[in-house]
Amino acid sequence: MYVATIPNRNSPPAILLRESYREDGKVKNRTLTNLSDWPAAKLEALRAVLRGATNIAALEDAFEIVRSRPHGHVAAVLGTFHRLKLHTLIVPKRSRERELCVAMIVGRILNPRSKLALARALTPETRHNTLGELLGLGEVDEDELYEAMDWLLPRQERIESALAKRHLSEASLVLYDVSSTYFEGRHCPLARLGYSRDGKHDKLQIVFGLLTNEEGCPVAVEVFEGNTADPKTLPAVMEKIRGRFALKELVLVGDRGMITRARIEQDLKKAPGVSWITALRGPAIRKLAEGGWLQLSLFDEKDLAEITSPDYPDERLIVCRNPLLAEERQRKRQELLAATEKELQKVAAATSRASRRLKGQDKIGIRVGRVLGRFKMAKHFSIEISEQGLRYSRNQPRIDAEAALDGIYVIRTNLPSQRMASEDAVRSYKRLAAIERAFRCLKTVDLKIRPINHRREERVRAHVLLCMLAYHVEWHMRRALAPILFDDDDKAGAETLRRSVVAPAQRSPRAQLKASTKRTEDGLPVTSFQDLLRDLATLTKNEVKPKQAKIMAFDKITPPTPLQQKAFTLLGVSPYL
Repeated sequence: MYVATIPNRNSPPAILLRESYREDGKVKNRTLTNLSDWPAAKLEALRAVLRGATNIAALEDAFEIVRSRPHGHVAAVLGTFHRLKLHTLIVPKRSRERELCVAMIVGRILNPRSKLALARALTPETRHNTLGELLGLGEVDEDELYEAMDWLLPRQERIESALAKRHLSEASLVLYDVSSTYFEGRHCPLARLGYSRDGKHDKLQIVFGLLTNEEGCPVAVEVFEGNTADPKTLPAVMEKIRGRFALKELVLVGDRGMITRARIEQDLKKAPGVSWITALRGPAIRKLAEGGWLQLSLFDEKDLAEITSPDYPDERLIVCRNPLLAEERQRKRQELLAATEKELQKVAAATSRASRRLKGQDKIGIRVGRVLGRFKMAKHFSIEISEQGLRYSRNQPRIDAEAALDGIYVIRTNLPSQRMASEDAVRSYKRLAAIERAFRCLKTVDLKIRPINHRREERVRAHVLLCMLAYHVEWHMRRALAPILFDDDDKAGAETLRRSVVAPAQRSPRAQLKASTKRTEDGLPVTSFQDLLRDLATLTKNEVKPKQAKIMAFDKITPPTPLQQKAFTLLGVSPYL
């Protein structure tokens, strides 16, 4: 006997209980009864009896979920890692050390945490997701992870050389910049007091430099002592580019604080085939204006002009003026001047009050220095300190001279105009924003490289390398997922909206539409990268155990939602790893 569903044209189908039998050697069917008015649960129970079940419970009690493991975000990140073949760059042959390193890189994207927490997330008994299961790691403890870091560091040169071969070529554009991150502890040789970009002036820190291609894809990273000045990191990077990567011709793009006059004379000019693009600092721009080489009349009709100066032989100076930047600097200067005057007035009032009057040149000077150091406006004030009081006034000529150069910046390069036009040189320098985005992801938003707790120098270097490789994976994921993220996935369309290369960047109409409707063109919700990972984590891998039949437990992955399926399609990976 069996339950048959018979279509009934425009009416609901007929549900019939039928029986098969043989007559004269032929198989025939006959209808025993009509079950069309039975509820669905009752029909399902009958079907189960006809299949051989002897004890029919409610359908929801027929199975039990033994364990659910978040899986979708692991499949997306680990699948991208394997698609990029980064595991083969670490070492071609599979080993436990390699899989532990892969787990640390992928785990840094999924949820940055300590090695102890990661070890517990990978271990079967306390597993947080399917990462340890997919890598076949079994039991993991934190000491193994530290040993894997020690195993990885000697392979850094090989990994970076392979990445450079993929993403850099002769005469290509190379972006380089440095940042710093604070350190917990006092015993690491790399940890030093220095200029803190994190605002942790009382903590030791390290400095690290990031090297990327022109699109911002990370290729290499180098760690320096925390008191290393930015320009001092350049020789090590040049040695890496020209020696290890064997690039004989390249264009190095660096910030104005990185590629200084001294570094150009001592390092870059002595390296044949190396060109550079950087910018001048404020005092150098002021000197050009005072010498008559930079005239404000150049910007009466356009916002970009190319000039020459005997102070920069065989180089091009491309002067740009951004009106919006000029307005912002004017606003900020006025606010800082007003705030400085307000605090100086408090000091002056303290020198003339009736009780507990502030007096003494040294004491008054300390208070004034504290105010000027806070707002950095000393150059715009004339200060007179006596034993009995304080007199101050604005240095208006100095303020006017600085205001005249508001919004003006100068790009400096040794590339001839036949090789790179002025607009392209400016555009290339602005590409450094990609490294700023990388530092933001590494330090705060996603990967949380700080604070660093390792004591040994090798472990610190390995930690930074792991974070760089994690950002390499994330960079490729973000680029692929851009259509469903709030990121602008139509750079060409955005570029057409700019009046010139000097004007601020614009968001494309497609990105503006995504931001306003919170939906993609095909109706899917737009999300951020981190929220998408959280959404993917709801796609779970469930261990299912049937209660009635003698069948072993099996794994079942929940079907992806339309947004999750779109993410996997864009990444080119499958959730069924």
